[in-house]
Amino acid sequence: MAARSKARKRAVDLLFEAEQRGVNARDLLAERLAKPVTEAPLNQYTADLVEGVVAHWTDINELLTTYSQGWSLERMPSVDRAILRLGAFEVLYADDVPEGVAVAEAVELAKTLSTDESPKFVNGLLGRLIEVKPTLA
Repeated sequence: MAARSKARKRAVDLLFEAEQRGVNARDLLAERLAKPVTEAPLNQYTADLVEGVVAHWTDINELLTTYSQGWSLERMPSVDRAILRLGAFEVLYADDVPEGVAVAEAVELAKTLSTDESPKFVNGLLGRLIEVKPTLA
């Protein structure tokens, strides 16, 4: 697995854990940076991703809710929310990541971490965000 793919997985893990524990993802990130719980400390790209998602949290959630067509955020599996938040951040705000790469990475995370239906859902919703992106500025 490539370094950025691993960083994305760790970012999803942090976002998921923060939601499950009911803590702010930025606070959990700071805690993990100060006292790593694995042999390999979090890399900078993981930290940048989590910080980016948190910085755009409200906008990302609103967009996911608006374009998910009948699926509220609460109804989505928790891991899908984490994957979609990360994917939406990369698609909408990360200038150094091509949109297609962001979607492909999110779909791959959904394949390995979530339900059989999740990759298609993640692909469709992030694809829709790419379509409407020009109207969001």
